[in-house]
Amino acid sequence: MDLENQKRVKELTEQYGAENVVVLLGAAEGEASGLAAETVTNGDPTFAGPLTGVSLGLKVYHVCEPEVKAEFDEAIYEEQVSMMEMVLDVDDIINEMSAIREQYCKF
Repeated sequence: MDLENQKRVKELTEQYGAENVVVLLGAAEGEASGLAAETVTNGDPTFAGPLTGVSLGLKVYHVCEPEVKAEFDEAIYEEQVSMMEMVLDVDDIINEMSAIREQYCKF
């Protein structure tokens, strides 16, 4: 997660409260998704951005996870995400995201 997005997440969390913020990711790999998820839950593991040492514990999901996918209008999901979903290792992404949530999410 780049430094500008870390700053935005931190500001939105301060403004609305961590219990009211959900982060939705769309990275193409489980490892990249996990790194971004860890950043918004436990703090920036690269020690480079505004979330370094900041454990927000936010709820975080990937757009391809079943519980998130179910929230979308089916036609819009089909148009915007499904083509990419066909080439993703969705199981790897789900496993990575679940592990991060279990370990670091507070809400």
